[in-house]
Amino acid sequence: MEVIEAMIDKSYVGRVHYDAQHIRIGTRNHSGKPFTKQEVGDTFWHELTHAILHDMDSPLYRDERFVSAFATRLNKAINTAKFE
Repeated sequence: MEVIEAMIDKSYVGRVHYDAQHIRIGTRNHSGKPFTKQEVGDTFWHELTHAILHDMDSPLYRDERFVSAFATRLNKAINTAKFE
């Protein structure tokens, strides 16, 4: 299996298993405290951004700064979107 991308910044835990096309998101930190809905969302969108960029063969999938900035904006857009 291909190397796994992992997000461990800010104690959030998420991983992309590229070959298996699988994302795993932790729901508790290392001491057992549950992550907030915001933290889980941030981690999910971060890992999904890595996966999409990887699927597109974009070298940006390795750029943590870009991925984090994009994922934060994506999470905010999705959480504040209103459809009428």
